[in-house]
Amino acid sequence: MIKTYRKIATIQAEQFDGTQKMIKKYGIEDSAESGYNDSDWEDEGLCIPTKEGYLRINNGDWIATGIDGEHWPIADDIFKKTYVEVKEK
Repeated sequence: MIKTYRKIATIQAEQFDGTQKMIKKYGIEDSAESGYNDSDWEDEGLCIPTKEGYLRINNGDWIATGIDGEHWPIADDIFKKTYVEVKEK
C-alpha cells in the first residue's frame, strides 16, 4: 500500500551564482578538469563534489549542506517546490 510522506528536516542552502568565491568555497571544478566524463553531457560545465561523486551544477541551482557537512546541488525549480525558508526567531 502506498502512503504519502512529508519531509520535516531543515537544511542549510545557498543559491549558486557562479562566482569564484563560491567555486572555491565548495570545491567546484570544471567537468573536464574534475575527471568526470559523462557521455550524457553534451558540453562541459561545472561539477560539485558530493558523497556520490561529482554532480553537475548550474548558476541558479541551490547548494544544500547536510548534517555531516556534505553538499549536493538542487535545481531551483525543485528547491522552490520542496523547501520553505525558516524565519529566524
